[in-house]
Amino acid sequence: MTVSLRGGCEQQAHCQLFQFTGQLDAYSDKHFTDFISNHRSATPQPLVIDLSKIDFLDSSGLGALVQVAKDCTAKRYPFVVVGNARVVQTVKLVRLEEFLHLQSDLDTALGQFAA
Repeated sequence: MTVSLRGGCEQQAHCQLFQFTGQLDAYSDKHFTDFISNHRSATPQPLVIDLSKIDFLDSSGLGALVQVAKDCTAKRYPFVVVGNARVVQTVKLVRLEEFLHLQSDLDTALGQFAA
């Protein structure tokens, strides 16, 4: 990860949780997509991408999110993206909330995949 973006991954009962802090922008977009690709489970399972601690999201970051979403869709990995007010506002501005399965809190996102 870069200085501007830090990430972590942990296995939950019914999904794989990716959590990021910092800035998702032109300087960190490749690291973001690579981190998810390198840490994603080999078996198809739902992904929760938690961006609730992201301070800044630009068009490059949105592009990285779209790339991950397309990859998940192609591989049939269910996924949701969790965002804070700033992330939600940016995603809604470009009308990607449905495509990214945007949720405003982590509990709701995790609840979607509970058995």
